[in-house]
Amino acid sequence: MELKRVVVTGLGALTPIGNNVPALWDSLIKGVSGAGPITHFDASKFRCQIASELKGFDPLNFFDRKEMRLLDGYTVYGLVTVEEAMRDSGLDDTNVDKDRFGVIWGSGMGGVKSLQDELREFALSDGNPRFSPYWIPKVIVDICAGQIAIRYGLRGPNYSTTAACATSAVAIGDAFNLIRLGKVDAMVAGGSECAVVEAGIGGFGNMRALSTRNDDPQTASRPFDKDRDGFVLGEGSGALILEELEHAKARGAHIYAEITGTGLSADAYHITASHPDGLGVISAMRQAVEESGMKVTDVDHINTHGTSTPIGDISEPKAIMGLFGDYAYKIAINSTKSMTGHLLGAAGAVEAIATILTIKNGIVPPTINHFTDDPQIPALDFTFNKAQQREVNFAISNAFGFGGHNVCLAFRKY
Repeated sequence: MELKRVVVTGLGALTPIGNNVPALWDSLIKGVSGAGPITHFDASKFRCQIASELKGFDPLNFFDRKEMRLLDGYTVYGLVTVEEAMRDSGLDDTNVDKDRFGVIWGSGMGGVKSLQDELREFALSDGNPRFSPYWIPKVIVDICAGQIAIRYGLRGPNYSTTAACATSAVAIGDAFNLIRLGKVDAMVAGGSECAVVEAGIGGFGNMRALSTRNDDPQTASRPFDKDRDGFVLGEGSGALILEELEHAKARGAHIYAEITGTGLSADAYHITASHPDGLGVISAMRQAVEESGMKVTDVDHINTHGTSTPIGDISEPKAIMGLFGDYAYKIAINSTKSMTGHLLGAAGAVEAIATILTIKNGIVPPTINHFTDDPQIPALDFTFNKAQQREVNFAISNAFGFGGHNVCLAFRKY
């Protein structure tokens, strides 16, 4: 069968450096850090006391107090970004068949705050099961996909993906495949995370995964720097509207870029550490490029997973060298996590948005907070500290997750 072409016609973002897509992009090209001291709770007894939190975001501007009782933060974030993406796409009851319009939405941890708070209340009680009737619908990871569908009447495929920090990249890849197989005309895809809570900071902190540069949070996220000491946990959401090309053209939609390929693999190596030689990453990137009908020498830009962890930031450049060889030195590479922090299950979607906007605008956002070269990392063009103007026609975005999950998404200028 002839596969359909798939394009991106709507974007939505809620991040620590911008509460919508234009604000996110403006901060990215300016090299703004979203990190700071934790304000959501008293973190004074925690090893890590910093995070990349949302700023100036009030959910009551979008939902009334009665609605808020039914929603965990991760669903709130998801609904807000999908509203922006839907408005941006121009899709409505007049120009799309809602039976052929679905949702794939993911989260790495789902309603972790609601889970934490309800269990804490039970533990401190006299043992009587006074659980909220809203608790389960707030906590389960698939509920945001369901809430999105209900809000917009989308009756197409509807489910959740979970692949740790690669989650929303998997959601985008799955949505791409459903459209190109002709099963649907359009899909909402993305992910959200609201894990800057005691359980999130405490859990990742005790794994030694988080930066403890508490006295200098804005420079704590240092991808590929010699003195990196872990990632900065972030929160937020990213949403993409994917649409079949002819459907988009027929209604005169604005097209940001074309999504052309995906690659998925497993390291099959360790529950949290990436493969030291990046073998799974090589496979995922190769699949995405080949599925796009492109050559490795066509890649202009890579938005890396680049978390600022000691091991991961060595294995990913190794993988890039392993696939691209000497051509790797000609690719504009960056890590936008240096600015947003690590949004866990939402990271893949937010970084896909950054990659798409890089193609559209011809500007590669910087990898900020680079001070000292690491001799274990090849001297690739990591776009350190300053944005780079450059024509980008074909780019890939990497996302990896605990459990050894690797995902690569490929985008091309339309």
